[in-house]
Amino acid sequence: MNDHCSPFAADCAVRLAADLIAHTWDPVVLMALRTGRRRRIDLLSGIAGVSDKVLTQTLRRLHANGLINRITTMADRSVAYELSELGGSLADGPLAAFGQWAIDHADQVLAAQEHHSPGIGNRAAIG
Repeated sequence: MNDHCSPFAADCAVRLAADLIAHTWDPVVLMALRTGRRRRIDLLSGIAGVSDKVLTQTLRRLHANGLINRITTMADRSVAYELSELGGSLADGPLAAFGQWAIDHADQVLAAQEHHSPGIGNRAAIG
């Protein structure tokens, strides 16, 4: 991989990776699935702030990108989701590291947000 690809190039690997988690709820759902297979209703009740419609869109997008598997059980007609091997490598690697970075630097990020836009910082999202 070329670590120095132009960020404006359509085929830049960094751009591809960023597109996989560009939507607000994509990384949140991936991290929620790290604990194992979950039904949509369990994800909906377990992830604060996500709407039913947005969760459905997120699950479809993650499935289309090969990051999660949709498991249908014919016996009780239930549907559940789990990380694919690809999604697991993303959640357990870069996303986990990114989350740890956010924990380590939350105070600095929040201070910068407060300095530049008093009262607008996203305090609820970090912590």
